[in-house]
Amino acid sequence: MLQMRPLPLIYQFNKALGPITKMGHYDISLSLILNKLLQFQGIQLDIYTFNIAINCYCRLNQVYFGFSLLGSLFKRGFTPDATTFNTLINGLILEDKTPEAVELFKQLIRTREIEPNVVMYGTIVNGLCRTGNTISAVSLLRIMEEGSGKPDTVVYSTIIDSLCKDRMVDDVVKLFTEMDEKGIFPDVVTYTSLIHGPCNFGRWKEATKMLRKMLDASISPNVRTFNVFVDALTKEGKAKEAEEVLEVMIQRGVDPNVVTYSTLMDGYCLQGHMDEAIRVFNTMVDRGLHPDVVSYGILINGYCKKMKINEAMYLFRELPRRGLKPNTETFSAILRGLFQLGRCGAAQELFNEMQTVGIIPDSQTYGILFDGLCKNGHISEALSLFHMMDRNGLDHNVVMYSILIDGFCKDKKLDTARALFNNLSSKGLHPDVKTYNMMIHGLCEEGLLHEAKELFVKMEQSGCLADGVTYSTIIRGFIGHNKCYEALILTEEMVERGFSVDESTFPLIIDILSTKGQDHALHDVIKKFMHKDSHGMQEKE
Repeated sequence: MLQMRPLPLIYQFNKALGPITKMGHYDISLSLILNKLLQFQGIQLDIYTFNIAINCYCRLNQVYFGFSLLGSLFKRGFTPDATTFNTLINGLILEDKTPEAVELFKQLIRTREIEPNVVMYGTIVNGLCRTGNTISAVSLLRIMEEGSGKPDTVVYSTIIDSLCKDRMVDDVVKLFTEMDEKGIFPDVVTYTSLIHGPCNFGRWKEATKMLRKMLDASISPNVRTFNVFVDALTKEGKAKEAEEVLEVMIQRGVDPNVVTYSTLMDGYCLQGHMDEAIRVFNTMVDRGLHPDVVSYGILINGYCKKMKINEAMYLFRELPRRGLKPNTETFSAILRGLFQLGRCGAAQELFNEMQTVGIIPDSQTYGILFDGLCKNGHISEALSLFHMMDRNGLDHNVVMYSILIDGFCKDKKLDTARALFNNLSSKGLHPDVKTYNMMIHGLCEEGLLHEAKELFVKMEQSGCLADGVTYSTIIRGFIGHNKCYEALILTEEMVERGFSVDESTFPLIIDILSTKGQDHALHDVIKKFMHKDSHGMQEKE
């Protein structure tokens, strides 16, 4: 076009840039605008050209370069319009900078520089919902209702979807009723969200009722609608029923996608039916779909859980041949599988390979390493890895500490376990109930009952409430060292808090009640305990 004489008008250039940008070739559009049009004499850029360039920067996660174009825009005598600011707001949200987007939005309202339109409101609502600020999104909806830009189906659908994800089903129903009262018609996105909410709770009648209502409104469910049903059914252990939904999809002319098949595969894997999962995988390929790294990861994880590491490793090595790159989750699944089979050397080699190919292990991966090494008796290597993380400035979390504390307690190295436990506070970490339980168990095993009881008291004082495991652990510790009075006092306290005596502790309690009943020191507490828990004891018997 630049070779044409006379030169085309700028709107023709903008018209040519539109499709290039929509196809995702943002770098090409930017190059044409910045390196050609801006420097070419005789072409007068307009606000639309600048908006295209700003959008390209935003889509490339370079929103601040988009802001820098505002200077050139002002120099050429243009005033940013609603599209300009909406594009910048969306760019900030795409880069997870929603607070900055909200601040820019508020500034526009305060200065009255731009009258926010429905699209701008919708963009902010989307950002708030993405970051879990659904209540703020609802408040913004109320502000919209008072202004000129009334909320539309997209705004309502975005909030409804977020409320469903937050499992606030009652609020969803209210908002949906409000839409109906205001004559705002729901679309396929709205109904899909409304179906998703009840599915999360296994409320199939409500979900099916909403599907019928959707069909009555002549709105056809799309692939995402069906995927919601498939996902919910597989999570309930109903893979066969989920496959029936897939067949209905095909009958209705809706093509299942990779997500549909992968979800169904995961359902079969969760049930341990690997042959069925492979059958679904092959069906997906036969239908011309290309499995992604998630699809392979599901099968790899399934095989690892079945202790079939060779099959898992075959699929893992097939990934590069299919042009796919293993991710952290894939490596983690294989590592867990290798450790389960006691192949610690192979696991450590794979961990090194993971880092060599440039994949950074996350906290879950390190947790798998610590757990695998400890359970296979390589606790010193686990501690070395822990110190290596420290030297490299990598953060530890409570789970990692807990794994090591448990490992050292079981290895009868209580001093090291105690040192790790005491180190938590200096790292700004707070032990959870599992961490306390592990430490209390280790102390009880070594006969350090006084220290165990002190830690039990400290635990509650620190705001971490004991659970049934805590009580059972310390009660068994006292019984094991013939401290029956203290054990029964704790049992009484346990029952008062609504916890049940577990199967391993229950026979020990019964033994005390039957053999120590004539002991005058214990008589009163036994009588008191029997009165309070006789009903529970009868049920257990």
